[in-house]
Order: sequence, then C-alpha cells, then structure tokens
Amino acid sequence: MSELTQSELDEIEEFQKFKFDTQLLIEGEDLDDFEIRDYISEHFEGNELLVVGDEELIKIHFHTNEPWLVLAYCATKGDIYDVVVENMFRQAQGLQG
Repeated sequence: MSELTQSELDEIEEFQKFKFDTQLLIEGEDLDDFEIRDYISEHFEGNELLVVGDEELIKIHFHTNEPWLVLAYCATKGDIYDVVVENMFRQAQGLQG
C-alpha cells in the first residue's frame, strides 16, 4: 500500500470536517444563484458548495455540520423540495445515510 501525500492527507482532513451532504431544490420567483451562493458561503461553515439554476429553480449542494440552518435559509427564498441530507461519516463506514 502506498503512502498518502501531504496534499491527499489535507484533502481527507478537509472532507472529514463536515458531516452532512445537503442537497435541495428551491423553486420561486426572481431567484439569484449568486446571491444565494454568497449568503451561504458567508453565513454557514462548510465546503463543496454548488448553487446552480435560474430565476425560478435553484439546486443547492453543500457539505456542512448544520444542514438545518441551510434549509431554514433556503426556505425563505422559495419552496424547497427534493431535500436530501446524508450523513457522509456513516456512508464512509458502509452504513445507511
């Protein structure tokens, strides 16, 4: 088995900081993906943030330890649905989400 590089170790450590993979859709009017992305990145600790969509539908993907805060914020922007919150630590151990 080969040894991991420092870069690979740093990446694993960063990944392990955040427990929940949080995904959802926001449906609304006049949605601004840049505004939503900026708000999430400035107000919630996490990584792997992805915010894509248009004025009526936005997809969010975010790794965080407090998904309920992200969900509460997103609910202020429109109707949220297709919400998925998965425990990545359990997944890594081969257990159910």
